[in-house]
Amino acid sequence: LFNCRAPRHENLKNMLNRIDQKFINLDKEKKKALVAFVTSGDPDFHSSKKIINSLPKFGADFIEIGIPFSDPMADGPTIQRSSQRAIKSGINLAKTFKLIENFRESNRKTPVILMGYFNPIFQFGLKKFFQICKKVGVDGLIIVDLPPEEDSLIKNYTQQYNVYNIRLVTPTTNKERLSKISKSSKGFLYYVSIMGITGTKKPSISILKKSILKIKKNTKLPVLVGFGINNANQVKEINKFANGCVIGSAIINLIEDSKKGNYSIEKTLLEIKLFLSKIKKGN
Repeated sequence: LFNCRAPRHENLKNMLNRIDQKFINLDKEKKKALVAFVTSGDPDFHSSKKIINSLPKFGADFIEIGIPFSDPMADGPTIQRSSQRAIKSGINLAKTFKLIENFRESNRKTPVILMGYFNPIFQFGLKKFFQICKKVGVDGLIIVDLPPEEDSLIKNYTQQYNVYNIRLVTPTTNKERLSKISKSSKGFLYYVSIMGITGTKKPSISILKKSILKIKKNTKLPVLVGFGINNANQVKEINKFANGCVIGSAIINLIEDSKKGNYSIEKTLLEIKLFLSKIKKGN
């Protein structure tokens, strides 16, 4: 399906990851990062391809692509349903890589991050997974249920293929734990702004600010905030102290609404474009 051999002229360990380059560019422009999350294959392969390919034009600095999974324990009902739609449409890891490969045909600069759970990746085969990540242009990986204590399972692969292991930090993460997470993470830290699952609550800006400032004293990595963020005002306030925001369930909701209303993909794209244009005003 894929030629997994990387070009011989590339020194994989010394290449600047697109994630680092994006933060360098954003700092120069005095802007904060906007990460757009979508589930691979939602609502179907064809529509998903068009959505992913359009996100940078709509203002996304990073694209986070969820790997559909039957039991996404960290995700709320909205993203759970998106996984179910994608699985029903026949999506799998191989097709997810095809979506990214297609995206890279026209976009070589926007960082792509895969988010998922360890079981599908392990079943796919770790070495093959990372080889194809490198081949198609995946820059980072968030494995929700793989703690730092199990980092040895993928550490050599992340280093060999220059795929950053991005870790989650939560409101209950203490200083000792944060130090361990920071040492095993590259690219940025993803701060989970609420206790619970995605798309179900809104974070308290004042509490969030205290937490982010405390984290920034203990890491040199950029800190992005996700979970419960769905409007420009939130983004504007959070970007005063964080390095950017992740928008997920709000975009998935638009895709779900279009599926329910049997809208054309063009109308779906327009809705996402209008939504992200409002979000960018907070940037």
